[in-house]
Amino acid sequence: MKCKAIVVAKTGGPEVLDFKEVDVPAPGPGQVLVRHRAIGLNFVEIYFRAGVYPAPSMPFTPGSEAAGVIEALGPGVTEFKVGDRVAYAGGPLGAYAEARVMPARVLVKLPDAIDEITAAATMLKGMTAHFLIHATRPIRPGETILVHAAAGGVGQILCQWAAHLGATVIGTVGSDDKARLAAAHGCAHTIVYSREDFVARVKEITGGALVPVVYDSVGEATFMKSLDCLSPRGMMVSYGQASGIVPPFSVNLLSAKGSLYLTRPTLQTYTAKREELVERAQALFDALARGVVRCAAPRRFALADAAAAHRALGERQTTGSNVLIP
Repeated sequence: MKCKAIVVAKTGGPEVLDFKEVDVPAPGPGQVLVRHRAIGLNFVEIYFRAGVYPAPSMPFTPGSEAAGVIEALGPGVTEFKVGDRVAYAGGPLGAYAEARVMPARVLVKLPDAIDEITAAATMLKGMTAHFLIHATRPIRPGETILVHAAAGGVGQILCQWAAHLGATVIGTVGSDDKARLAAAHGCAHTIVYSREDFVARVKEITGGALVPVVYDSVGEATFMKSLDCLSPRGMMVSYGQASGIVPPFSVNLLSAKGSLYLTRPTLQTYTAKREELVERAQALFDALARGVVRCAAPRRFALADAAAAHRALGERQTTGSNVLIP
């Protein structure tokens, strides 16, 4: 069968995202054919499009998160049936398409309470927030934490969830509008980094005690100053690099600043086992259903307008989640 998809034949700016007809094979052993109803839009796809991260092959179709309905099953698939509503955040690239063949092992069923647009907007971001605050550095009630990009997609979910677990959340943002958004999504304190020294503000808020953990998806622009926000034996969780890759530095800096811990986790590692994938997805769906995590309606772009979506995301014109609609 054929469908429309975004194809990247050469790396570059948003203009290299070509909307064209492609062939979709029949599902093979262990695979299913999914008709997408919504596709998640994530900053990492800008890195693949621009060539910062190498794609597995060229040409390629970006994207690793979507939700839809199973239209066909390959041999040996028993966990799903045709008509099941499913979602995924991970597996091979290729989500920017009307339909695609996917390994059944990376799919999760959607409960009745979660629609496809919500799933596509929250799967990657929500499971990332889950592993960061439940596994990488579990939140402890009563502690104060620092979260960069608190108004972003992961940030909004992480801050709400952390506050629910009993943490006092300090969030950094780039504008007053984003500060109000972060405050409405779990942040007890907000810092507008464009005009405030966030290290000084963290010291002020904590009475000089600093914080035991920093969750940082910004990267180069915030990394070194984030280390100065950590109390002795604190943990720096660097899980993104929206502002650029962190330059090399001497590991001795970690000891000099108080025997600090540093980790660079990825969702792929924390969902490598199917039971862990299902556990994190179910925890997210439950949190959404119970209102522990609230997500504003995502901004929608047509799949054909993926270039405009990438421009908006790359220029920081968006907050929260964004989706492509086939």
